Amino acid sequence: MAAGLVDRVVLGDLTEVFLPGIVDAALAKGPVREVRQRLLPPRLMVYFLLARALFCLEPYREVLRMVAESQRCREGWGSWRVSDKAAIFRARVRLGVEPLRELLIHAGAAVADETTPGAFWRGLRLMALDGTTLAVADSPANEAGLGRPRSAPGRGPTGFPLARLVVLIEAGTHVVADAAVDGYRVKERVLAERLAGALRPGMLVLADRGLPGAHLWSVLAATGAELLWRVPSIWKLPVEQVLSDGSWISTVRGGRGRSVRSPQDIRVRVVEYTLRIPGREQDERYRLITTVMDPAAAPAAELAALYGERWEVENTLAEWKSTQIGSGTVLPSKSPELVFQEIYAHLAVYTGLRVLMHHTAVHRGEPLDPDRLSFAAALRAARRSVTSPAGDFPPNHTSATVRELLEEINPPRRLRAAIRQVKRKMSKFLAWNPNRPAPPRLARPNPAGHPRRRASMNPQSQRYWT
Repeated sequence: MAAGLVDRVVLGDLTEVFLPGIVDAALAKGPVREVRQRLLPPRLMVYFLLARALFCLEPYREVLRMVAESQRCREGWGSWRVSDKAAIFRARVRLGVEPLRELLIHAGAAVADETTPGAFWRGLRLMALDGTTLAVADSPANEAGLGRPRSAPGRGPTGFPLARLVVLIEAGTHVVADAAVDGYRVKERVLAERLAGALRPGMLVLADRGLPGAHLWSVLAATGAELLWRVPSIWKLPVEQVLSDGSWISTVRGGRGRSVRSPQDIRVRVVEYTLRIPGREQDERYRLITTVMDPAAAPAAELAALYGERWEVENTLAEWKSTQIGSGTVLPSKSPELVFQEIYAHLAVYTGLRVLMHHTAVHRGEPLDPDRLSFAAALRAARRSVTSPAGDFPPNHTSATVRELLEEINPPRRLRAAIRQVKRKMSKFLAWNPNRPAPPRLARPNPAGHPRRRASMNPQSQRYWT
């Protein structure tokens, strides 16, 4: 690579979030230090992976061309050639996973402030936890390291190998503060426990009923963050003290002997209410537990209304998986480490876009709820900015991304409810099963109207005839 070319590689408007100095700081925290001057140095590979997440349907070499041919590095193009796929693979292996996670943590660090609509409640920063899975390439390494779902007992595995992840997001901005990624066999509660380092006092963390457990609750509550989680109906929450707002104090048994007290027991405040859902005959009962024990500081009615903000993490994962990555997309990396690297790159790009959207919303003359800006519009504009001349960013508002976002402000969300349902549920084809015997191989029939040819001395002429 020409001297100094890597210093001019940019990523369009996303460079405002991932400045070269920030990328270098993330690389410095990684386990590997680059000594040799390579054609694909670490900083270029970081920008390549971010661009690959931005243009996830493009081939690797095409993405590398987009990064290298950006406006600020055209002058050095003549002395640099596009590397082949094998060289890109080796450079990815050298880079590892940690620099991409460091970039994600930096980009998602406490973006919202008190002026951001919907980001705080009674001085607490609203956060949300949830998990999901992503299909990855069907390779022996991914099969062994990640695992895949199984169908009916005795029928073997089915589908693609899956990576499982749990994300912690800022509810008001949708930025991903941190994420834990592992194989499909690892439970969500185990991954959620790894995110304890991202929690701080002054946060209120929302979670659905799939996550709660006495041990996980104790670990996350010990960080000083407040918790508000829904719990399954099978949890026994005896009334020990009724509070002024109708909520009550209870103890969740954490030890194996549920009838006796143990050090793992957790003391919680319970908020119970019913929700009438259009289209359903029966109301649905909700039971929330929280670490906020004082009803004056957190009235039960407000907590019940606040729990709906947990859906912001569902919206985040839907935007990330369906709009950015693409519905049904299978991540192409063929080893677990590169799968994790690719996932963190996708999360970093999503968070970078959400940071730009937040800047656009709050630097507008009148603060705007970031929810009203279109993520799809931000994604399209950011893609175009990679190969377009760079513009200024707020407060000058001359960036094409900013202009486009402000032109496509969505109306305020209306109150709505819908039953979870899909239009396409079943497939007419059999589920994939590696243990199913292959059908017999049939010989190609003699084409109608053509006499059977005699054997020829040329083997190439025989391959098309039986």
